[in-house]
Parts: sequence; C-alpha cells; structure tokens
Amino acid sequence: MRIAMLAPVAWRTPPQHYGPWERVTSLLTEGLVAAGVDVTLFATLDSVTTAELDGVCPHGYATDPEMDGRVWEALHVSHALGRSGEFDLVHNQLDWLPLTFDRFCAAPLLTTIHGFSGAGILPAYQRSRSAFISISDSDRSPSLDYLATIHHGIDFTELPLGPGGETLVAFGRIHPDKGTAVAIEIARAAGRPLVICGPIHDQAYFDALVAPHLDGVSVSYLGSVGPSKRAEVLGNAAALLHPIGFDEPFGLAVVEAMACGTPVVAYRRGSMPAVVDVGVTGFLADDVAGAVAAIPTAVGLDRRAIRARAEARFGVARMVDQYLGAYAQLIG
Repeated sequence: MRIAMLAPVAWRTPPQHYGPWERVTSLLTEGLVAAGVDVTLFATLDSVTTAELDGVCPHGYATDPEMDGRVWEALHVSHALGRSGEFDLVHNQLDWLPLTFDRFCAAPLLTTIHGFSGAGILPAYQRSRSAFISISDSDRSPSLDYLATIHHGIDFTELPLGPGGETLVAFGRIHPDKGTAVAIEIARAAGRPLVICGPIHDQAYFDALVAPHLDGVSVSYLGSVGPSKRAEVLGNAAALLHPIGFDEPFGLAVVEAMACGTPVVAYRRGSMPAVVDVGVTGFLADDVAGAVAAIPTAVGLDRRAIRARAEARFGVARMVDQYLGAYAQLIG
C-alpha cells in the first residue's frame, strides 16, 4: 500500500509550537510507517519524518510574513496531486482546497475534516468525490456522508504523568472560541492562579480582555509553548480549563492534559461530552458558576486513572489501526 499524506503547510510537520493539524498528521504518518506502510509525506521541506518527504514550501508560511499562504497552499496541492498517480490513496489533511482540484487526483481521495471554519466552505465538500473522516460525531455536517469517525491519537511518551499542583491552565489559541477571558473569570472565582498558553489569534480580544489581567502571579501568559514545555505546564496543573465559546471539533489539548493526569473542566459543547469521561477524567459545565463548582471535585480525581483512561481511548496505535481500516474500505 502506497499512501500520499497531504499535510497542511502553515507550520512544519510536526510543529515546533502551535499546529494541531500538523501534529496529528505527523503522528499518523509516523505510525503508518512503523506499521510497514509506504508513505510519502507532502509537507514543508523542513519537516521531520521517517516517511519519504516531498514538497515545495521551504517552511511554514505562518512563520514567514513574506509568504502568501494562499499561493503556497495552491502550489503545494498542485505538486502533490501531480504525483497522485503513483499512490494507492491520497489522504488529505489540508481542509477544503484540495477538494476543488480532486478531478486531477489520479487515486482515491480521503479527507480528514479537522473542523469547519464556516458554512461557506461546505460547497467544496459537497461537490467533491472525496471520502470523509470526521474527528468526532458532533462535528459532522448533515449535508455530508462520512466513511467513519476517528478520534485523534496522541504520543503518550511525550506527555508523562505529572504531579499536579495548585495552578489552573488554559491551553489553546487566544480567541473568543477558546474562552480565554472566561477562563480568567473562572480561575479568579475559584481562588486559584491561572497559566495561559497559546498563540494570539485575536489581538484585539487579547489586548482588551486578557492582557489587563496579566500580572505574572494570579494570571500568567507563557506564549505558544513547544512539546517539552507543554508536558511541564500540563503536568504541573491542578486542572485544565476549557470554557469554549464554540462547538469544539475535538480538543487536542484536552486529551494532552488527560495524558499528564490532569483533570479537565470544560463547557458542554461540541465534542466535549464524547471526549471527557465525567467523573473519571473531568467534568462538564454550562457556565462560569458550574465550572467553578466543579473544580474542587475535579482536582481530587485520581491522576493515574485519568491517564489510564486517556491511554485506553486516545493512543496513536488505535488511530493508525482505524485509518488502516478506512484505507482498506476505499482501496480493497
């Protein structure tokens, strides 16, 4: 079986800091190679992989203001589809753009939908011949047919069990969707310090509702942290706050916290009821008061049991096996 893995090119694969789509693409690619699958990873040329690497982008366009992402994504897709006849299947991790050119894809096309940015992109999916994988049942569009739902897997060797602590953590892009300002409100009401990690995706929101609270004591901001720092921050936290303001497609940081034994207090939206095992790995709330009330019980959960449940549900090997099953359905 020869697989072409079409990665995003906003960041390197795997990313050095932020880049959840690139991170999942890397874990799946490395897992497939370890399982004996012949994979060519189409990604930025500074990517690190055990697969064959091909591409045209020297590095992630999100790291270089001189690069126009629209242009480089188009060049990237064109280059990969130009080689599609060499493969048994093309696995698209790059959202909607490759779907608009699927008539030029000479192999079966499978697309993992990492989340919809809005209803405006649905025509690209509806007109495509690609098969689709959803990352949670809650993120499925009623206007599309899906081959399967496959939850993301994470590398537990990168995220050891942590000792916990007194500090709460909010981990993810700084944006109203992720509820960063709400996390500050929850932490203050709970009487616990808060550490915020993630890239700023809405500067006005950060300046108005986050920055004024940063004092380095009750509320700290560490920026967008890399893999090694991620394990330290999550492992030393009492709980992860995830008061999302949108329907979360999956929530990679939620599972990464669980891997470190850190309980999660999340809003009951999107994939959270499917990802969080209430009373085992965390709790769900509907508002600030509910989240504050859940924190004392959450921090008392057994950290080893949290990690064990996460390992049972969200390992890379499980993800790889499920994708191999999806590939088999498409190509026999």
